[in-house]
Amino acid sequence: MLVKGGTRVHSEAVAVSSRAVVASAYGGPEVLRVVDVDTSEPGPGNVLIDVRAAAVNAIDWKRYSGAFTTDPNQLPMRLGYEVSGVVSAVGPSVRWLSPGDEVIAWRVDGGYADRIVASEQVTVRRPSNLDWAPASGLLLTGATAVHTLSATGTHDGDVVLVHGGSGGVGRMVVQLAVLRGAQVVATASPNHHDDLRTLGAIPVAYGEGLLDRLRDVVRTTGPISVAIDTVGTDEALDTSVAVVEDRQRIATIAGFRRAGELGIRALGGGPGADPGTLVREAARAQLAELASDGTLDVRVAQTYALEDAAKAHADGLTGHVHGKLVLLP
Repeated sequence: MLVKGGTRVHSEAVAVSSRAVVASAYGGPEVLRVVDVDTSEPGPGNVLIDVRAAAVNAIDWKRYSGAFTTDPNQLPMRLGYEVSGVVSAVGPSVRWLSPGDEVIAWRVDGGYADRIVASEQVTVRRPSNLDWAPASGLLLTGATAVHTLSATGTHDGDVVLVHGGSGGVGRMVVQLAVLRGAQVVATASPNHHDDLRTLGAIPVAYGEGLLDRLRDVVRTTGPISVAIDTVGTDEALDTSVAVVEDRQRIATIAGFRRAGELGIRALGGGPGADPGTLVREAARAQLAELASDGTLDVRVAQTYALEDAAKAHADGLTGHVHGKLVLLP
């Protein structure tokens, strides 16, 4: 697409060489490769984005782990659901974006790349005060957090227990619950307690004795009315059902295996879970607005070159990374 005299002129589709990360087989991070791919000019309703940052999410490594499928027809598998970048071309019927616009996009296909084609509908403008790396990590975790709070009906006056409060989704849940007027109690290792206090939460160490520590906390907060599990451990699930009376106000984004057994809400892309598609998609604009004035904080733990995607995934799989991992093409 060319811009001439202020008029958009759409050219014939031309393939542009780009680099992308693919999973060449099912397995661990060692199967990741950087390969050359062709990226065509955008079609109707689509835009071409020069990627400045691509966020890493747990769903990325789960896809090629074999947890969902081992269908060889899915290989090689492009990875990456969210990016930030600059629009370099627009296709026909694009209404509000032009070349040069800075955007965040989610959900995209194959975001671990130099450039991608995405629907205009999955984009929002990048808040000017949000650098490329944190911008790329805003929407997936943020939309997941919005879904958990919506599904549990979290409102002003609730006391919300967040398991994994220092993780990517957990920090978003904490911040958005506080904005709704809830009191938040969040589990995390002690070295992240100061950060959680800054976000407005009461931190509690996970591990042996968690239930007793929570009973001490509720003497001050009152009964816990909502529990949101972002880690999927038996401790998180068992503690949640022990402290929350209404199990429909307990949600997990990770403990899919036991959710049905316990009668709690399973949310996201797991077996039998509610994907919350409409709620999550509607959250884009709200999240960008909240990030634009600093109300929402996106913590980036580490950045990596595109060629180091396997290292980023290996680090993420340790479970000890607190914040977003981001690839910088």
